[in-house]
Formats: sequence, structure tokens, C-alpha cells
Amino acid sequence: MKHLFTFFIIPLLLMSAISQQENFIGKWAGEDQGQLGYIMFDDDGYAAFEIQGQVMGGKEFTMNGEKGKMNYTINFETTPMEIDFTMTKIESGESKKILGIAEFKDMNTIKFDISFGDIRPSDFGDNSITLKRVE
Repeated sequence: MKHLFTFFIIPLLLMSAISQQENFIGKWAGEDQGQLGYIMFDDDGYAAFEIQGQVMGGKEFTMNGEKGKMNYTINFETTPMEIDFTMTKIESGESKKILGIAEFKDMNTIKFDISFGDIRPSDFGDNSITLKRVE
């Protein structure tokens, strides 16, 4: 019985988590304070924010003369889902997390909220944004 669990159940759970992450892959657009912005998620675990044509994040970007990268992780076991963005300075390895929550409204619409402090939003407040898939 133990072997059945190992060979059948664990792979099914892993495939479920992978397919849920695939739902995030792509470019999402939303309007915040009258400005259109984007969040991009790739299948390698990198994310980027784009506002007014300026991209922050991805596999490599430059900010204030320093190279950095931004990864994301998603906890699908919580409601709403927890999303962590980790920005890392490539040279020093110093990192900072941006904590967020997300909830799918449909396959192409996500309600999203992030905090630039150390406390994750617990629900969708005045700062939440609705994102629509564009790619």
C-alpha cells in the first residue's frame, strides 16, 4: 500500500501543482491609480512588473546601477493563494520579499493584492487590483 501512494498519489499531487502554476504563466494587465501596468510570470519561476515601459524583475534587470532578478513562488494550499516575489541582487545575493495574495475569478482574470511591507495582505482591500490575461 505504501508503494501505491509513492508511485501514484505523489505524482498526481505534483502534476496538480504544476498545472495550477501553468495557469499563471503569461502577461497580465491591470490599471492602478489610472496607470496601466503588467505582471509577467514565466515557466522558469521568474516574474517581472512593467509600469510605464520600465521593467523590474525577470531573469536579470538593472535598478540603481545594480543587477538583480525576481523569482516567484505560489502556495496553492491557501485561500486566497499566497504569492511571494523574491527580488535578489545578483552580486551580493541580498534579497527582499514582496508578499501577495491572488484569487482567480476565471481563467483570464485574477484579483491580486501585494504588500511592500513585511505583512502579507489577508484579504482584498482598497489596494487590490484586477488583472486580465493579455498573453
